[in-house]
Amino acid sequence: MTYHLSVKTGGKGAAARHAKYIGRRGAFESKSEDLVDTFSGNLPGWTSGDTTKFWQTADKYERSNAAVYREYEGALPAELTHTQMREALEEWMQHVAPNKPYEVAIHEPVAALGGVPQPHFHAMVSDRVLDGIDRPAELHFRRYNPKKPEAGGSKKDSGGRTPLALRNELKETRKAFADLLNRHLTANGHDPRLDHRSHQERGLSAEPGRHLGPARVQRLRAAQAQSATSP
Repeated sequence: MTYHLSVKTGGKGAAARHAKYIGRRGAFESKSEDLVDTFSGNLPGWTSGDTTKFWQTADKYERSNAAVYREYEGALPAELTHTQMREALEEWMQHVAPNKPYEVAIHEPVAALGGVPQPHFHAMVSDRVLDGIDRPAELHFRRYNPKKPEAGGSKKDSGGRTPLALRNELKETRKAFADLLNRHLTANGHDPRLDHRSHQERGLSAEPGRHLGPARVQRLRAAQAQSATSP
């Protein structure tokens, strides 16, 4: 497994659809064969535990120029069982979203070339921090009111950081995730082998593996099939 963790943001109008995609719900149920597990946490009371309702409401009421969610997407070690993967991710969510609403999905598609399982996860996180105030849905995503918090929305913790601070934060996040997976590999009898650093940072000359698009995979599979049938 090559270490992989990316962090990106999604804007207004994209959250509910993307949540359905990662959770293989609605129009995406046909893709559910690769869905291993889903779980969520820190949802406001007005959602009654319904993540779709949370993201639909975020799309409706969040400010037009604001990030509605932050998504962590990363590879998981195939050595871990599905239960162990979930345990690792539950710990990870306590690290990145201890007091923010989130939804997690674990996928395990089989590679088109080689038939090898490729477990990975998606975690959608709201930047709205829960503060114990019981706000109605239409108020939750409004602008925070520091003088009278109950009259405004939940505070966002994503603002005010410089580009340098954000880059350093991403490096720290990538290291923390590698360390967490290595701990879980060790705890379950496997070698800790993940390194968050780039090949250049590690002094290696080998280039990282390149993604093969569907067309190239199809050509390679055809070539393999032809080679196997040739005398």
